[in-house]
Amino acid sequence: MYTVDEVKESNFSFLELKDSNNTAKAIIYLDEGGRLQELKFKDIFLIKEQPNFEYKDSYASSILFPFVSRIKEGKYLFQEKEYQLNCNQTGDNALHGLVYNKKFELISKEENTNFCAVTIAYKETEVSKGFPYTYEIYATYTLSKNGISLSIKIKNTDSKTYPFTLGWHPYFLSDDISKSSLRFKSDQKIEFDKSLITKKVIDHKTEEEFKIEEKQLDDCFILNSDAFQFKTPTYQIEISTDKKENYLQLYTPKGLSIIAIEPMTGISNSFNNKIGLQVLAPNETYAITWTVKLMNN
Repeated sequence: MYTVDEVKESNFSFLELKDSNNTAKAIIYLDEGGRLQELKFKDIFLIKEQPNFEYKDSYASSILFPFVSRIKEGKYLFQEKEYQLNCNQTGDNALHGLVYNKKFELISKEENTNFCAVTIAYKETEVSKGFPYTYEIYATYTLSKNGISLSIKIKNTDSKTYPFTLGWHPYFLSDDISKSSLRFKSDQKIEFDKSLITKKVIDHKTEEEFKIEEKQLDDCFILNSDAFQFKTPTYQIEISTDKKENYLQLYTPKGLSIIAIEPMTGISNSFNNKIGLQVLAPNETYAITWTVKLMNN
């Protein structure tokens, strides 16, 4: 039986999704943007908090909305009007959207023999200077023995159309990151400047097996498919989406055996370069699902 427990501990509110047979467990932090703080199958952690790697620096498993990655100097032009976002990256750029530190509320939960699911939500009712629109964001996590899925729905509750991109920022743990690898199809990647702002799209044929080895990654690829794989010495997963246009950001922090594998609908500075950028009209919704499937359960 899969169950959902609501827990309050040390000023934190979180949800614990788990199987009574201890084959699957997920922890979702409501106070930190509804992020997936822990993911475990049997005795193997796929996602786990790392020492000396605080959430305010890592954005681990954060939901990225209304923009992914960075907006150069927090400035953008939309419908011939200039906007200025708060520059939360050492005062230089706007980073990782506006909901990563918002408090989500539990809307519903479902408990069954083969899976459990929760839907959580954040409803923005106050407009900000840099993004003067209201919206609702719903996130549904579904856990089973085969993996976990994250479905996100955005609703425009404003009277104006607004631009957006959407992403997810999970870090996956490996027993040995240097002996881990990815498989994905891509013929193009993003060339960044020194501040990781997009300069241009370049042709780049990715090898069939992308070995991490000793690489220090902070790279973004344009995907040719809706799925990719990640393999470690102890587990293998496939991450897929239900959308056709997809981007993949990879990042390996120094000294830690983890990798950020970030599926996104846009790229760095998308509010300005328009790559992957979409717009949402009043009362319209946008939905996407990312699924993490165990390949060797």
